[in-house]
Amino acid sequence: MRLVFKQKKIIFGLGLIIIMIALAIFAKFICPQDPYQINLGEHEKLQPPSFEHFFGTDDLGRDVFTRIVYGARISISVGFIAVLISLLIGVLLGAVSGYYGGKADWLIMRLVEIMLCIPTIFLILMALAFLGPSIRNVMIIIGLTSWAGLARLVRAEFLTLRERDYVLAAKILGASDARIIFRHILPNALSPVWVNATLGVGGAILIEAALSFLGLGVQIPTPSWGNILTDGIYYVDSAWWLMIFPGLFILTTVLSFNLVGEGLRDVLDPRLRK
Repeated sequence: MRLVFKQKKIIFGLGLIIIMIALAIFAKFICPQDPYQINLGEHEKLQPPSFEHFFGTDDLGRDVFTRIVYGARISISVGFIAVLISLLIGVLLGAVSGYYGGKADWLIMRLVEIMLCIPTIFLILMALAFLGPSIRNVMIIIGLTSWAGLARLVRAEFLTLRERDYVLAAKILGASDARIIFRHILPNALSPVWVNATLGVGGAILIEAALSFLGLGVQIPTPSWGNILTDGIYYVDSAWWLMIFPGLFILTTVLSFNLVGEGLRDVLDPRLRK
């Protein structure tokens, strides 16, 4: 922890992440307006930023600041849940592959290579074409298509650790394979997992925003940073705030997770410590 808090990147990134999560949790108190409320009056539509509407209004008179804050709930939730699914699959398959080797290792690694050969975005688009766009489907599909790299990292750690003396001692004492994997080896193989997970949250948020921007993710009228950007492409010349503010929130959030991930990598890898 001492090394973690010496990393300015981690402190800065965590600070921004906490602010974003606080906005999402306390959205009702921060934004008294309804994110779905439509105001079609001439003086309400496409209003520039002001004290009444911090980030202006959209073409339906909805407060953009309110929709962005509520959209943080969707985007951050997608990021965390998708990475959780990815972690469960990647860690389990990587552990089995690295610990047992043989046919299990060969089969899992061939599956990993197939997943890595196909661009992730094409897999996601194909899956959404069959299942239909929704928040739940986006979370699940991102998680199911982003575990391959993590599985390779965990496998590499297990290949190194399974020959250590404490693992051999546990086998001699009669410990089961499950206990050796989850109690003895996995805790010592988690360093690259934490880094990958942190970076993965930012990547998942970016993918969700891209899918929502294309109309394949979170569906209107549910606010999401991606579909708020979609509304803005029709008013680039006259309503710049519809593009700038959601874009800045996406940039800030993804950058924050990347900074934390890079900081953790520097801390957990002794070769990168200064």
